[in-house]
Amino acid sequence: MDSFARTLKNWRQTRRMSQLDLALTAEVSSRHISFLETGRARPSRAMIARLGDALQMPLAPRNTMLLQAGFAPLYPARPWDDAAMAPVRTAVAHTLQRHAPFPGIAIDQLWRIVQMNAPAARLFGGLGLVTGDSLLDAMTGAHLPQAIANWPDVAHHAAQRLRLESLAQGGVPELDRAAACLGRVQGQSAEVQEPFVPMKIMLGDLCLSLFATIAQFGTAADLTLHDLRIELYFPADDATRKLLESPPDDSG
Repeated sequence: MDSFARTLKNWRQTRRMSQLDLALTAEVSSRHISFLETGRARPSRAMIARLGDALQMPLAPRNTMLLQAGFAPLYPARPWDDAAMAPVRTAVAHTLQRHAPFPGIAIDQLWRIVQMNAPAARLFGGLGLVTGDSLLDAMTGAHLPQAIANWPDVAHHAAQRLRLESLAQGGVPELDRAAACLGRVQGQSAEVQEPFVPMKIMLGDLCLSLFATIAQFGTAADLTLHDLRIELYFPADDATRKLLESPPDDSG
């Protein structure tokens, strides 16, 4: 079995689709899917696009399949500071700045911090995190878990999210390793008493209780943009809201 055939079969199985399921979704014959998976037929660029859509594949694996079939990759991975990314940087900065006085960050596929607003810089700076740092490293390290009062609950839900993100992308070793590490954390609450699980961050004598919303770009045709996520944090209680809405103390 050649590399394209193996990749196609692996993604079909990852999505838990039979050959018939995939054929119906991609609007081709099941016989053609069988021939593609055994290497008896070669795909066209258009066929790879149809299969990618049917399998809901991320952009990077689509590039891989194109290369395996002898075609040039379709989707670039522009650097964050590339001129073509200027509208994206502007949109992210606008979103994060407008979210103040509440924290907001942008992260990449591996949960590295790409951009932060000023409230997030103060909050995450107090946790030893700056732009460019990895939240995966922080969560699986020693310092951050000690700063979160309800760490077992946060770790449990973070592990679930990591597993889902990895599965959606066909398996990402870094996400899988972090999920496995967080999955070993003991002490999760037996009962859910709120509609969401807040993250309760201890900063000295202060406790900030936050929950997050996640946004992504809906028409991404670039790997960097496709993997970018904006996380906006909101206060989970009145005490946290008042703390975040009070002017920052820059005297020190």
